[in-house]
Amino acid sequence: MKEKYFDLFNQLSDYIIKNDFKGYDPYDTLNSIIPFEKFGRYPAAVVTQIQKKNPINIRPLIGVRPGINPKGMGLILKAYSILAKADIRFKQKADLVFDWLKNNISEGYSGACWGYNFDWVNPTESLPAYTPSVVVTSFVIDGIFEYYRLTNSKKAAELIQSGSEYILRDIPITEYETGLSFSYTHLSKGSCYNASLLAAEILGKFDYINKTDKNFVMVRDAVKFVLSMQKDDGSWFYSYYSLKNTERKQIDFHQGFILVSLENLRNLYHGKIEFAIPNIHKGLKFYHDNQFAADGRAKWRLPKEYPTDIHNQTQGIITFSRLANYGVVYRKFADVVADYTIENFRDSSAYFYYRRGRFWVNKISYMRWSQAWMLLALAELIFSSNAHE
Repeated sequence: MKEKYFDLFNQLSDYIIKNDFKGYDPYDTLNSIIPFEKFGRYPAAVVTQIQKKNPINIRPLIGVRPGINPKGMGLILKAYSILAKADIRFKQKADLVFDWLKNNISEGYSGACWGYNFDWVNPTESLPAYTPSVVVTSFVIDGIFEYYRLTNSKKAAELIQSGSEYILRDIPITEYETGLSFSYTHLSKGSCYNASLLAAEILGKFDYINKTDKNFVMVRDAVKFVLSMQKDDGSWFYSYYSLKNTERKQIDFHQGFILVSLENLRNLYHGKIEFAIPNIHKGLKFYHDNQFAADGRAKWRLPKEYPTDIHNQTQGIITFSRLANYGVVYRKFADVVADYTIENFRDSSAYFYYRRGRFWVNKISYMRWSQAWMLLALAELIFSSNAHE
């Protein structure tokens, strides 16, 4: 089984490298030569959403060119760094991706940070391309952290330290009776649970490599706030808006993000966040029992089952692989999710599809959303298989 996944990893890696790490993204419509944003935020947001759902790739017709996405590169760096521990051939590929990331930092902020390679817009706000966010920066730092553990690179350590400065100096914090929350960007309001934990992970990685507890109190309080927002059934919604005392009721792959972040923070602080273990058990059971069918198909956004999205699939593989120690059922289910994904999403040319509905398939290849996440999922699965043999 492990050999099969390793072969698929190599084939997907070859596909990514053949395309020079460049590709399209579900949200890249505003990279078009057509100035959609000149018509206003609302029309630009509508066009982006329509294009995201369009199963026919018209990007070449409207002048959208394949690009390199920093978040995708962070995911790819982590995948190569994980497997380079077992196969040194991946070290050279990890070096290449790391060099790109260290040379493509968003300028003008208090520390190293990264953003998407396209303008992002909704009806009320917009962010120019490469405006940094906690989410993009955290996944890049996660890849750099894995690279640091592989190479002991001084430059990687410097970037992790610099990334912590971006969090501490540029990202607003909201304090609550139950803890605190880091904002999504330097311009954001509200508390997005998974994003706040990703910010905490950057601080935790700084503490880990420097053998200090400098940021522990903030990290602990960020964890406590997220745990306080967990529902009785083990689920989390997406975010909380204190001004209106309301939550965004969205349950999807972000549940997996939260669980993985909690487990990562436990490991970074060597037992000081053990109070999160019951919440992880509860959340993982909900994730397994409610967000996936028995055959490994991930449900879209509860209670809605379709479409089946590659991101939901890959996050399932990563979550169940990474949290395999919480129960044999989870390690086995990682294989179930992986096999369903390979059977139903893989193209004969090695890339993975974007989405499947009940009666249709969107076969567009998206580099960040699909290929980078699947590469990391396969790496996590192979690593977990080695650890639990």
